[in-house]
Amino acid sequence: MKTKIIAHRGASGYAPENTMASFLKALEMGADGIELDIHLSADEHLIVCHDEKVDRTTNGEGFIKDLSLKMLKELDAGSWFDEKYINQKIPTLEEVLELLIGKNILLNIEIKSGPIFYNGIEKRIVEVISKYGYINQTIFSSFNHFSLVDIKKINNKLKTAPLYMAGLVNPWKYAKEIGADGIHPMFYGINSDIVKGCLEHNLFINTFTVNAPHHLKSIIDLGVTGVITNYPDIGLDLKIKKSIGE
Repeated sequence: MKTKIIAHRGASGYAPENTMASFLKALEMGADGIELDIHLSADEHLIVCHDEKVDRTTNGEGFIKDLSLKMLKELDAGSWFDEKYINQKIPTLEEVLELLIGKNILLNIEIKSGPIFYNGIEKRIVEVISKYGYINQTIFSSFNHFSLVDIKKINNKLKTAPLYMAGLVNPWKYAKEIGADGIHPMFYGINSDIVKGCLEHNLFINTFTVNAPHHLKSIIDLGVTGVITNYPDIGLDLKIKKSIGE
């Protein structure tokens, strides 16, 4: 089994996170997947952004829930990272899916559900993913595990994975209890026994957020199914070296 290298908010070590520039960079690098975060705007568009507010990653202010798509699209989401990315826009989920049409790329959607809660966000995301025919290539994750239970109620075949940061004992038991297909733990909370246990129980295990080269190497060596990283090129290089025995 080869570990998938999943670009965290796109190739966010090289381009502004959760922008089309970051996703394009990840694809250019050959990432096996991309991870992104979804909120709902005031007019119920699916907005790709990590924070519940736009303050950190744009030149604007305020909660996404209080801003319309038009207002969000007027913001500069790139120059905070580097002036060469000036006027990068906050994308919608539909725009990202348009980019992925015809590509064999894993999509990891983190549903942002807390501290801001969006009524019906799970149903809305599934509708859009279904419209683009991307169901089989999508994993739904969240720190709010109730959202993952709701996803399974909508369609039990959808793949879900709880995000968590604690050192859980036998996490495959909990994952099975909530009907999940895998787990997405913080990387320092896993070891070889956890990886073995998940794989023996037919669960995938994708770890976040692994950036330092020595951490990437050790996590890939553990045999996890996926690594979520800001630097997909480094992860891909290490994966290649592992496959040829270097």
